[in-house]
Amino acid sequence: MISCVSFSRRSRARVSASSLRARLAGLPLALVPAFGGLLLAQLPSAASAQQQPGVLGETVVTATRTAQPLSDLVADVSVIDRETIERSGAASVADVLARQAGIQIVSNGSVGNNTSLFIRGAETRFTAVYLDGVRIDSQTTGGASWQTIPLSQIDRIEVLRGPAAAVYGSDAIGGVIQLFTKRGEEGVSPSIGIGVGSHGLFRTEAAISGKANAFDYSFGVAHEESRGFNVQPLEKRAPLKDGFTSPDRDGYNTTSGNVRLGWQIAPGQRIEATALANDMQARYDNRVTAKKPPAYYLDDLGRNRLLTGGLTWSAQWNEVYSTRLQVTDSQSVYSTMPSYYRTETRLRGYLFQNELRFGAHLVTAALERREDRLENAPTSATDKGLVGKRSQDAVALGYGFVQGPHSLQLNVRHDKDSDFGGKTTGSAAYGFAITPKLRVTASAGTAFRAPTLYQRFSEYGKPDLQPESSRNVELGLKYTDGPTNAGIVVYRNQVRNLIVFDSTAKGCASSFGCYGSTARARYEGVTLSAGHRIGDVTLRASLDFQDPRDLATDKLLARRAKRYATLGADWRLGGWTLGAEVQTSSQRYDDAANTLKLGGYTLLNLVASTKIVRDVDLVARIDNAGDKDYTLARGYATNGRNAYVGLKWTPQ
Repeated sequence: MISCVSFSRRSRARVSASSLRARLAGLPLALVPAFGGLLLAQLPSAASAQQQPGVLGETVVTATRTAQPLSDLVADVSVIDRETIERSGAASVADVLARQAGIQIVSNGSVGNNTSLFIRGAETRFTAVYLDGVRIDSQTTGGASWQTIPLSQIDRIEVLRGPAAAVYGSDAIGGVIQLFTKRGEEGVSPSIGIGVGSHGLFRTEAAISGKANAFDYSFGVAHEESRGFNVQPLEKRAPLKDGFTSPDRDGYNTTSGNVRLGWQIAPGQRIEATALANDMQARYDNRVTAKKPPAYYLDDLGRNRLLTGGLTWSAQWNEVYSTRLQVTDSQSVYSTMPSYYRTETRLRGYLFQNELRFGAHLVTAALERREDRLENAPTSATDKGLVGKRSQDAVALGYGFVQGPHSLQLNVRHDKDSDFGGKTTGSAAYGFAITPKLRVTASAGTAFRAPTLYQRFSEYGKPDLQPESSRNVELGLKYTDGPTNAGIVVYRNQVRNLIVFDSTAKGCASSFGCYGSTARARYEGVTLSAGHRIGDVTLRASLDFQDPRDLATDKLLARRAKRYATLGADWRLGGWTLGAEVQTSSQRYDDAANTLKLGGYTLLNLVASTKIVRDVDLVARIDNAGDKDYTLARGYATNGRNAYVGLKWTPQ
């Protein structure tokens, strides 16, 4: 039996077996024994454990912003490789991340509509997002526009759960997600893909990558379009009682491309350039206020554009000392027609990273500058629009130590904001291998996020808003034995000066209300995960208990479930790989007052892949195979049963 530590309002208390059983009772009965049996089966006594190395060769950069073996990390990190992405048949980056432990996704309808991501229940804006090292964010309400990131261009995803402001600065209160495009390897590797699916979905993609002498390259283009489905059907919009919306389909189309070029200018010296562009257009219903439905509906068209670019010089000066100099730029634009609205966020970043590696020690020092700019176009004769900018300069220090059973990671960072002055954050993490297979970790850290320019200077803003700040503690226990793994993480993250929109606030420029930084929130919970391979069958599971709560009202934060889980299995049969996955969630509330309930749901997804002829792979997927009618956001429909079939030619 493994005991762990949980945090209540007044004190820290042990999570007993009986309390875990009580929480498990809230999940679908079919899922509980499957997960429980899988987890408990992976935890033999430490006394019988024999030395066996963990996963070798898996290197990640997200935890400390420098390359480290996954087995050495104290942080809670997971990796999604390209094979997993392709085999999943997923439609978007959000769909892939929704299958990860500790992550919930909420979408206002189909692909192309607003998508929110919650790591351990934390706000969308509390996740720092990078694409090939380029920061992606919005200076309106904050957070990355997940619907604008093209999955077809992504080769690898790293997910860090827990605060990381001492490494990345502002925004990383809940976690960090890094996405990477493909890097060219020896030879030439072309590929062409085509796919069709429900709702008139049509997808094409082409890519080529390779390496010749000191040069490597990777190019990719993709296009996807769909007629979509009615995001706001009559039965979904009737309870809103504030008008009518179009009964037609809400389709979308998106075109993307990326390039990644590398040049090994000398031994240990590399220059790399990356660029990505995505243009997405999605229709959505323009609500009409009337006593009866109009004779003619006019849909709005939302357009999202994402542009990123980066230039990096990496230098390994000797066996001990290396540096990285990086300049990045990103542009996120959202506009609508004919109901006119346009907002543009521009982020410029400069990073100078230094690393010293000697023996069991790793010392890092970084200088970083970030420049943010926001342009909101006028929407009426009385609206003057908004143009604002700010900057943050930072110095960060880190120390890592890995030797024998011990792992230690210390980080401290000081950010100087052009508007708020200085902000210092720090973190400390320690790991100890009880046996070669069983490891315990503990960490604590502080983090912050500066309010967006829109939250301060728009007609709904307040210039005196203060940065949101947090304190986090967590404990973890992980077991790894070849094809078997299991883990448990207990965490508590408290946020002060939480920024919320208050429609009753006084002294606001807008009669609708304005933003305020008076709230407090607490995100606490337990994440369990396990995986096991038995012959040709691979099992995986995750289970989350969380309590994301507004401490001022003692209400649950909107659209976040207290319990959610995934259970999956892959079976290699002949030349086929067959997979099944269950996703389940308890009820949530759509509003801060916890009066509008969103029911729980359980979804079944099926996938199959095989090589039909030499160099040609087939993937087929059925999502929501049970055609479950469920709601993630009030007033918006979700996809029913839908299918996808794709072919990809990759000559060897």
